[in-house]
Amino acid sequence: MPFTLAIIGRPNVGKSTLFNRLVGKRTALVDDTPGVTRDRRIGEGRLADLSFRVIDTAGLEEAFDDSLEARMRQQTEAALREADVALMLIDARAGVTPLDKHFAQWLRRQGGKVLLLANKCEGRAAEAGLHEAWALGLGEPIAISAAHGEGLVDLVDALRPLMPAEDEDAAGADGEDDAAMPEEEGEGDTVDPERDLARPIRLAIIGRPNVGKSTLMNALLREERVLTGPEAGITRDAIGVDWTWRGQAIHLVDTAGLRRKARIDKVDDKIEFMSVGDTLETIRLAHVCVLLLDAGAIMDKQDLTIARHVIEEGRALVIAINKWDAVEDHAAALRQLSDKLQTSMPQVRGVPTVTISALRGQKLDRLMDAVLDIHKVWNRRVRTGPLNRWLPAMLEAHPPQLVRGRRLKIRYITQVKARPPTFALFVSQAEEFPDSYLRYLVNGLRESFDLAGVPIRVVLRQPKNPYADKD
Repeated sequence: MPFTLAIIGRPNVGKSTLFNRLVGKRTALVDDTPGVTRDRRIGEGRLADLSFRVIDTAGLEEAFDDSLEARMRQQTEAALREADVALMLIDARAGVTPLDKHFAQWLRRQGGKVLLLANKCEGRAAEAGLHEAWALGLGEPIAISAAHGEGLVDLVDALRPLMPAEDEDAAGADGEDDAAMPEEEGEGDTVDPERDLARPIRLAIIGRPNVGKSTLMNALLREERVLTGPEAGITRDAIGVDWTWRGQAIHLVDTAGLRRKARIDKVDDKIEFMSVGDTLETIRLAHVCVLLLDAGAIMDKQDLTIARHVIEEGRALVIAINKWDAVEDHAAALRQLSDKLQTSMPQVRGVPTVTISALRGQKLDRLMDAVLDIHKVWNRRVRTGPLNRWLPAMLEAHPPQLVRGRRLKIRYITQVKARPPTFALFVSQAEEFPDSYLRYLVNGLRESFDLAGVPIRVVLRQPKNPYADKD
């Protein structure tokens, strides 16, 4: 396991700001409101020539009951157990508070390595708090400003002697980034299977609040990785975990619930706005999205809105009906889902649907099989030869209609991209091409080349008329 740092401190001292600074990306949500971070977030950090893993944690609270604050504290304690060094963060401008003293004492009892960081030291207002920090008994405080990147050289000097020699020179290289991966692998059906196993599938769990998304993630990972509970809207950050399922690398992401705008509380709308933006960005970067439904309210208007957004982004979709063990009439529930999909989402026929119970861990194997299968379809490439043997048969069965008294001519088709399958159709009148005939061809592609359940895009291209610009 790589050298790991855990950022610890009371609420609203700048832990997520420091996390974003160390990983070099704005991945953790940051706001002046205390308690924005609830789950622990893990990222790959780098300072100068030092590479490490860094964990952002929730603010330490003095709570030991069954409350949300107590569960957040347990997540922080789990992060501390994983860490080689704890970075105890205080707000130097606010000075040392009784809560800072309490948790500094708690950290000393843990017996691990601790570095004391005095944050927000970019001005003279922090000088008094910096001097007070000596009283915490954690050694010399390191003055930093996470927001402005000041003092990080001193942090590097303090970390260097604590890191194993082999980690000092380790490069902080991640796996292949999807943006650098070539979409095209020639005219084969899919990419190489062995290479595909090593390339992680980006799998996002999405849905309305309180449908069991975090419970499903914990059930798949078989550990209490993210906070769960009866409260709606516990998850705020999109929490990603690298995982392996039957040899296939997967980057699994739990997301915040997406509610209708009319139901958002005006007091919390700023934080929820950031959470929604984080979820939408996760969908955009995902390969496969599992839309989790509550069996008690299958495919309501908000579920359909989320599903349409996934399809518009070109992602593969799997629908999972949670709490299936509580349903009395299974046949009626499935008919209801099928009717709504046929009437509201005819553009993606064949979306795989799985019934599960995340709390009981039932049928999770079937869910993951559906994820892997739809991912293969989403990556599928069709050769140009079979496409252009298929096209004349489609034109003969239903010839294109007349447009402005002229017959549409469709000359050629080829697949130009996968993820999702995208085809270029060379036609005579691209701007006048009827949507109804385009849907006919898309449905034919889906049925003839086994592309059920994934979005299909068709780009119309019109050859340039060589005589158009001549007098």
